[in-house]
Amino acid sequence: MKAIDLIHRLHAHRMWVNRRLREAVRPLSEEQLRKPLAIGQGSVWRTLTHLLAAEYVWLEALLGNESPLLPGDVPGKLPGNQEGEEAIISLDELVSKWEQLDERWGKYFDSLTDNDLDELVYKTSTSSGRGKRLGTRRADILLHVCTHAQYTTAQLMNMLRQLGVSTLPDTMLISLARNEASI
Repeated sequence: MKAIDLIHRLHAHRMWVNRRLREAVRPLSEEQLRKPLAIGQGSVWRTLTHLLAAEYVWLEALLGNESPLLPGDVPGKLPGNQEGEEAIISLDELVSKWEQLDERWGKYFDSLTDNDLDELVYKTSTSSGRGKRLGTRRADILLHVCTHAQYTTAQLMNMLRQLGVSTLPDTMLISLARNEASI
C-alpha cells in the first residue's frame, strides 16, 4: 500500500467519524450544546466549531492560502473576518458548512499524488508560533488533521458522556473497516 492510500484511508475515517458525531449531537438541546464543560474547547458547540475550523484552515493552507480563517467559527466577530461575515449560529448551518467542506476535501484528494506528499506547504501560524510563516511537509499536515480530529473526538465523547448521552457513536477505524467488509 502506498503512503497516499494510507492518508486517504485516515481521512475517510475522519469524515466518517465526523458524520457520526454530528448525528450524535442532533438530539441535544441548545442548552446542552452550549453547556460549559471543563474539557477541550469548553462545550460541545465550541468543540464542533473548532473541528470544522481546523479542517477548513488546513485545507485552505494545502490549497495555497497562507493565512486562512473560517468565517464565523465561533459566536461573535472573529479577528480578520470580512465585513458582513456572521458567526455560525445553528447546528443545521454547521452541518451544511461541514458537508460542503467534506466535498472540497474529496476534490482535493482526487488530485493528490504520492509525489505531492513531500512538498512544503506554508501557513502563517495562529498558535504557538503566532504570526510566523512556517513550512510543513504536506504529508505531516494531512496526518496532523487526522490526529487532531481523533484527539478532539475523544474530548467530545467525554463531553457527551458528561451530558448523559447513553448511546455513543462507535468511532473506531476498525469498526469502519469491519462495516465495509460486511457489505
